[in-house]
This record gives sequence, structure tokens and C-alpha cells, in this order.
Amino acid sequence: MRRPIIAGNWKMHKTIQEAVDIAVALKRKFYTFSEADIVICPPFTALAKVYDQIIDSNIMLGAQDVYWEPEGAFTGEISPGMLKDAGCRYVIVGHSERRNIFGETDEDVNKKLCAVLRHAMVPIFCVGEKIEERDNGMTFEVLEKQLKRGLKDLTKDDVIRIVIAYEPVWAIGTGRTATPQQAQEAHRFIREFIERNYDRETALKLRIQYGGSVKPENIAQLMAQEDVDGALVGGASLDVNSFIEIVQKAVL
Repeated sequence: MRRPIIAGNWKMHKTIQEAVDIAVALKRKFYTFSEADIVICPPFTALAKVYDQIIDSNIMLGAQDVYWEPEGAFTGEISPGMLKDAGCRYVIVGHSERRNIFGETDEDVNKKLCAVLRHAMVPIFCVGEKIEERDNGMTFEVLEKQLKRGLKDLTKDDVIRIVIAYEPVWAIGTGRTATPQQAQEAHRFIREFIERNYDRETALKLRIQYGGSVKPENIAQLMAQEDVDGALVGGASLDVNSFIEIVQKAVL
């Protein structure tokens, strides 16, 4: 039985104090909660302060991005070691907004995955197709390419430490959500890809999240799918009550 994982990606929202306030409220609600892994990913500016609040709870800290070099003249970037020092256990890698707005390539994503793994943190590796790719029947072709290039040279021991997040780009921030059946089809394809390229045991252990306009109203139906093991939640994670409801309904 794969352990559910619900992660909140706060994107470019929340001041330090606002982030701390949410963390405190979530800690109060989920202090003894043990039915799923809960991860919150505030902006870089708030990481250390948020970690101070959740250090003794079941809530884990994640970052929204990373650069693959350990240090150097890379203005504006942040290294894996810096994130670990701030208390991060998870790092989102290859989010569609990083790919589509900032031009990240699959090769960049691969370097980031390797760097996060070297620092003993867990990458949340994002893959997903655009609306025109889905409409043209290219969903599986896009996923295959992103998985093959993103996981290049990684062993099965590496892959088992990764969480993969399927996030159809057309469903992110649009209010349009993949149906549970569409999510299941994509998640099954990802799991079958891992089985073909690694082995069945690795595929069965791999946790695959769904991301794309996840809300309290649709989380239960998504989680009911055989290959959906959690959610990467965007806008709905910015509201404490909404995120609490999502976590609770995810494990019903």
C-alpha cells in the first residue's frame, strides 16, 4: 500500500509572516496526523521561518525549485545544500511553469533531479502535456519523452526515492480539471513506463501525485483511482481551511 502524499505549492504567494501563520494553523490541525505525508512549499524567503514552526510536527517542508550546482556565480539561484540547510526534505522539480515561462528543458530537469537526490532530499518530478498536445492525441508521447529524458542515467534505487507529479498543463490554474479517468490513464502510463524501464517492484512502490486545479470537491474522486497516490495542490493550498479539507478527504 503506497502512502498518500499531499503537497501544497504556494508559488509566488505569501509574505514570511503569512506563510508562518498558515504553517502554525496546519500544525495545530495535523499535529498527530499520520495517515498521509503532508508537504508545504512556501517561497524561498519563508523556508527557514516555516521550518522553525513545523520542525516538531508531521508536516514536512518543500522548496519550489533548485539549481543543480552546489555553489558559484549563479545570481538569483539557490543550491540543494541551501535548501537542505533551511530544513527542506522535498523539492519540486520541472514544474510546468518553470518549463513554459522560464524555459527549463528536460535536460535541466534531469540535472536538478540528480542534484536533489545527491543531497538526500526527495524530488517531486513534474510531467504533463499542454492542451494542444492532448487535443492532438500526444499525451503519452509527451509523457514518455519527459520521463525518458528527465530520468536519464538514474537507477531504480534513485527512482524509488522520487515522487512523480502528473500535472496536465491545461488544468493548472484554469479551474479545468482532468477527470478521474483521465488522471488514472496518465498515472497508469507513468507506472507502466517505470515497469518497462526499471522493474515491477519499483513501479508498484512509486508514488504518483495528480496536480491541476485540485480542490476539496474533486480530491476524493481523484484519490479513488488505483494509480493516484496523492496531489500537488496549487491555489487551493493557499487557504488553510481548503487545504485541511483536501488532506482530510484524501484519506477517507
